[in-house]
Amino acid sequence: MASSSGTSSGSTTTTTTLTQNSGSSEEDLQALMDERKRKRMISNRESARRSRMRKQKHLDELMAQVTHLQKQNHCIAGNINLAAQHLLNVEAENSVLRAQLGELGHRLQSLNEIIGFLKDDGDDDHGIQNTSLDGFLNPFNLAYLNQPIMASADNMLLY
Repeated sequence: MASSSGTSSGSTTTTTTLTQNSGSSEEDLQALMDERKRKRMISNRESARRSRMRKQKHLDELMAQVTHLQKQNHCIAGNINLAAQHLLNVEAENSVLRAQLGELGHRLQSLNEIIGFLKDDGDDDHGIQNTSLDGFLNPFNLAYLNQPIMASADNMLLY
C-alpha cells in the first residue's frame, strides 16, 4: 500500500513492514494450526491404538471364558452320562429285586398253604402228631428251598 503521492518513503517502509508482519502472522497462525492438527492426529492415533488394545484384551478374555465354559460343559456332560448309566444300572437291579420279591412272595404263599394243609391234616388225627410234619417244618431240613431265584431285567416284561 504505497501512498498516492509517492513522496514519503517512510510510509512505504511502514506499509511493507505491516504487510510482512501480517504475512508472517498468517504463516505463524498456519504453523500453529498445523501443529495443533498434527498433535490432534497423534492423539487420535494413540487413542485408536489404546482402543484396539482394549478390544483385543476383551476378546482374549472372552476366548478364555469360552474355553473355560467348554471345559465345564464337557465335565458336566460326563457327569450326566455317568449318572444316567448309574441310574440305568440301579433301575435294572431294582427290576431284578422286584422280580425276586414277587417270586419269594409266591413261594411264601405256597409254603403257607402247604403248612395250612399239613396242620389241617394233623388235626384230623385228633391229637396224634404227624411225624412227617416235623421234618417238613424244620428250617435246617429245607434243602429244596435253596434253589436259586432266576430273574433278570430281560424277563421283566413277561411278568
